[in-house]
Amino acid sequence: MSAPGYIIARIEVTDAEGYSKYTAQTPGIAAKFGGKFIVRAGQHNYREGDGPSRIVVIRFPSFAQAQAMYDSAEYQAVLPHALQNSTRDLVIVEGV
Repeated sequence: MSAPGYIIARIEVTDAEGYSKYTAQTPGIAAKFGGKFIVRAGQHNYREGDGPSRIVVIRFPSFAQAQAMYDSAEYQAVLPHALQNSTRDLVIVEGV
């Protein structure tokens, strides 16, 4: 059994209407690769440092599946809606 993979994003939305075109599509795309949102812009409280208004964590069965989702044609087609309507950092990591 392989270790899970995670996509972790720190996001500051600059245009909510434009960004919603991205968020409407990503759960279905992630699910096709076994991805499940475990954190999706819920309530949070920074205890150290400053950060963005939105945190997202998606869990995948493996690191390879997380990468495959990000690289997929379907995700790449909706990604411009995120990039044009937010500032963000995104990393794909292997879990334990």
